[in-house]
Amino acid sequence: MRPVPPGPVRRTGRGGAGAGSRSRVVGCTLLLIALGAGVTGCSSDGDPLSAEPYDAADQISFSGSVEAGKPADPDKPLEIVAEDSDGRITDVVAVDASGRHVAGELAADGSRWHSTSPLAASARYTVRVSTEDEDGAPGRKVLTFTTGKPAPAKRLAVTFGPEAGTYGVGQPLTAELNTPVRDRAQRAVVERALTVDSTPAVSGTWHWVDDKKLHYRPKDYWPAHATVRVRSNLEGVKVGDRLRGGPSKPLTIRTGDRVIALTDAATHRLTVYKNGEEIKQIPVTTGKPGFETRNGVKVVLAKEPFVRMRSTTVGIAEGSAESYDLDVHYATRVTWSGEYVHAAPWSVDSQGYANVSHGCVGMNTENAKWFFDTVRQGDIVEVVNSDGDSMEPFGNGYGDWNLDWPKWRAGSALIADGTPSRAEQARLRPQTV
Repeated sequence: MRPVPPGPVRRTGRGGAGAGSRSRVVGCTLLLIALGAGVTGCSSDGDPLSAEPYDAADQISFSGSVEAGKPADPDKPLEIVAEDSDGRITDVVAVDASGRHVAGELAADGSRWHSTSPLAASARYTVRVSTEDEDGAPGRKVLTFTTGKPAPAKRLAVTFGPEAGTYGVGQPLTAELNTPVRDRAQRAVVERALTVDSTPAVSGTWHWVDDKKLHYRPKDYWPAHATVRVRSNLEGVKVGDRLRGGPSKPLTIRTGDRVIALTDAATHRLTVYKNGEEIKQIPVTTGKPGFETRNGVKVVLAKEPFVRMRSTTVGIAEGSAESYDLDVHYATRVTWSGEYVHAAPWSVDSQGYANVSHGCVGMNTENAKWFFDTVRQGDIVEVVNSDGDSMEPFGNGYGDWNLDWPKWRAGSALIADGTPSRAEQARLRPQTV
């Protein structure tokens, strides 16, 4: 590519002064295809490579029987074609009035660009097309158009969780859909529109738990004292036939200190770490044979000052040798099925020496109160060296962290076989996502 002169290109007549050095400025003919679309305005835009880039779109037209001023069909893709074989498209930026970008792919030879994400309905778009002619001179054109109203369709609403507040570093984000989405391509549309920003920035991704629920987590725990924002850009976007995104309320949560409680069922000790430093060791008892405590990483779900625990709620018959009916204080819940860290004054003699509980982690009342006051929802409680089963990833609390990173990423509709596309590699870099 030849260097571009710093000032405006001089064009001189044949036989006049400078005729031997005449510069050629070749326009690149572009065809903008947005079925049902009309141009509502166009203007040139400057380029840092030239003080006066040529107008690359003198002959922009629309395909078929499209009339100028007609809104584009939001269900149709946007396509731009360079019809002049001596020129090529170098870049296309399409964005709506709210700043949402339209994803697209540019052919390797610069001959064609097409959108890969759907257009929103009833939206105004600005398209900036950059070109280069056979001599390397840059050109640019700016076009605006609007999209029409969508056909009647069901609205896909997203509800984010948890509620706004401050949580531990293990708290996943959740997204609940009001209607199931089963098709992988439709899931990808939904997932691209769910945006997560973290300060400090971390890398993470969504995981489809089922057809109506997604969880989001980073590779490692959230940073301490982070601010995490999640929002949906689905409104007006086509997800599938007769299914479009509806409005959703954004969510902001914050994280507190990095608090991790590690329970070793073999040594009967629970060790609490705060921001990487050990702050307390507590003698405990865990599940006895036949009622072993689950191994793995759990997340604090709730703190309940008082719970009546009855064996019949976990399938133990009333009146049997293992039955119980107890008033329990300072109960920190870690599974929906009834596993807690709590005060167990009846087993003090075994705490630190033997496992005698029915699956909970028990400690004396003073230590249970300290633990209850120290941890918050979203903090980590991990159990090791138990003979029990492993914590389930989903369905019994937040076992999300028990999936390694490749398995977690494989639950994303945007990542095939665990390997992200180039576009997703860019999206998954430390965020702003």
